[in-house]
Amino acid sequence: KERKKDFNLRGRVLENISKRCGGFLRQLSLRGCLGVGDCSLKTFAQNCRNIEHLNLNGCTRITDNTCYSLSKFCPRLKHLDLTSCIAITDNSLRNLSEGCPNLEFLNLSWCDQITKDGVEALVKGCNGLKALFLRGCTQLVDEALHHIENHCHELVLLNLQSCMQISDEGIAGICRGCHRLQSLCVSGCTNLTDASLIALGLNCPRLKILEAARCSHLTDAGFTLLARNCHDLEKMDLEECVLITDNTLIQLSIHCPKLEALASFTLLYLFCTINQLDLLQCSVSSLLECTWD
Repeated sequence: KERKKDFNLRGRVLENISKRCGGFLRQLSLRGCLGVGDCSLKTFAQNCRNIEHLNLNGCTRITDNTCYSLSKFCPRLKHLDLTSCIAITDNSLRNLSEGCPNLEFLNLSWCDQITKDGVEALVKGCNGLKALFLRGCTQLVDEALHHIENHCHELVLLNLQSCMQISDEGIAGICRGCHRLQSLCVSGCTNLTDASLIALGLNCPRLKILEAARCSHLTDAGFTLLARNCHDLEKMDLEECVLITDNTLIQLSIHCPKLEALASFTLLYLFCTINQLDLLQCSVSSLLECTWD
């Protein structure tokens, strides 16, 4: 009973804030506010129609009704974080597509009810997306990525961590359609092979960040082609890529002068910067002689 009273109090606080700030409010973070639900967010949306940046990360009580309210009253919304809002379904994405066409940033991490149908609806209406987080959306298949490929040509960041049904075909599609891609996370996408690295190397020369932890089928051959074509790489996570050897490190040191951080147990060091190890100043021959305790 006390907990319900506390939840209601928090909801009323949000409603009061929205009534006082009204059309002046552009940005609000409610991260971790477990007491905030659909009713208070409906009042918020009605009063704060100029909101552009809204963080609902961890607001686990909200459902598709909140996204309906946002789509109906908040057409200027550009940045929306729905991380761990586990009741969110494809219906939310349909609503956002219809009412929030200016969305540039959307985080749907761990919203595991999302499917390819929701992604299809979303990208048809929000084709200006620049950052899309789909971590832990385990129902997604390659077809979802093909919809992104066809509609999101401005995409700069894509996170597919633990989307274990994704294959090389889907990643190749993203590479064909999203040439501006700078950051890609496929950690835990265990079906991927060197074909994905080749597609990245041939189509995404602006790539700066690649996270591919636990992609155990990737080899030196794929990373060699990637390194030779993506010279702007700054950060890589290759933990548990068990087939790579020091040859990958050598190629990265030769072709990627901006690389600052490389995480890899296989290469015998974790979360160390290449600059700290002065590897960028080493010749290929001296790299072969580098050892770690």
